[in-house]
Order: sequence, then structure tokens, then C-alpha cells
Amino acid sequence: MNSDSVNGGARRRMLLAGAAYIASLCAARSAIGAAEELKPTPSCSADHTTPPQMEGPFFKPRSPERTSLLETGMSGMRIVISGQVLSQRCQPVPGALLDFWQCDGRGDYDNRGTVLRGHQYTDEQGRYRLETIVPGLYPGRTRHIHVKVQAPNRAILTTQLYFPDEPRNGQDFLFQPELLIAQQEVEGGRIGRFDFVVKVG
Repeated sequence: MNSDSVNGGARRRMLLAGAAYIASLCAARSAIGAAEELKPTPSCSADHTTPPQMEGPFFKPRSPERTSLLETGMSGMRIVISGQVLSQRCQPVPGALLDFWQCDGRGDYDNRGTVLRGHQYTDEQGRYRLETIVPGLYPGRTRHIHVKVQAPNRAILTTQLYFPDEPRNGQDFLFQPELLIAQQEVEGGRIGRFDFVVKVG
């Protein structure tokens, strides 16, 4: 085999890899755009904040800072959840801390490491974006994601997010419709939106 054919094969592989990378970027941008079109939930008002819920037994401090909880070989349906942290006057809250944790597709929490655990901070427009999987069913519970939200120098809101059209929603003693993610199916998984409303005054 001559060097031209070897180099040609290498070039083809490089071009295919580049095309796959560009396609993945386009898919991600499409998902982000679609998520921004989802109806904000919930709406902000002077007499409304996101309802608190119990922390549960599996919270661990000092999670890694990251916007994606996905890891190589992780099973489960992918979902990208985005939204804003807002004040009761509908003003974005920049620099707010969001700490997420959840079970895996089998309903198990990682209590030794940091799988499906992570925190991040909102940008100047109060926006966040989380890449994860739809959690499995933990015994006695419907599907849910735990989160702590803290505006700078303010009290911590501990709550849970839920998924629409889940059969166990009506049987879960903690479920609240106000904490439902707005979501839709997209190629390769789902996108969702949830806006947190917190007290900053």
C-alpha cells in the first residue's frame, strides 16, 4: 500500500469525523432553540415563589461544577433542561447557584461518588442549562430531579422537579403540579424548561 492511499484514508476519516462533529453541534443548537420556545414555567409574580420540597436522604455537598451530568456508557433517555432563575418581579438573577442530584435509569443514587450530581451558576441573564438523563423510578416515588437554588447571599431553596404524563405522579405524596417541567420529544431524547422564582428582597 502506497503512502498516497494511506494519507487518503486518513483524510477521509478526518473529514467524516469533522462532519459528525458539525452534525452534533447542529443538533445541540436545534435542541437549545426549541427549549427556548417552550412556555416559561412557572410565571413569576409578587405573591409566588417556586414551592420548596424536602431534601431527601441522598444529598451530598461539594458536587463537581458542571452543566452536563452525562458520562460515557451511561444508559437512559437524554434530556436537556434549561430555564432561568428569576425574582418575584421577573428580573433575572445572575450568579445564582443550582445544585442538582438524581438517581440513574435504574432508580439508584450514587452515594459514594458524584455520578448524576453537579452544580452550576446562572449567567448574566439568570439562565442555566443542564444535560442529564430522565431518572428512573425510585421505590415509592415518581420520576424527579432534586435541586437546591440559591441567589447570591440569599436563603437556599430546596425543591424537586417532575415530569409530565408520568403514571406515578398521582400516587406520589410529594408531587406538585407547580413543579412540572415543560418538555417535548426531540431527535435523540427530550428537551425541557423550568424557571425558578426566588425571593431576593
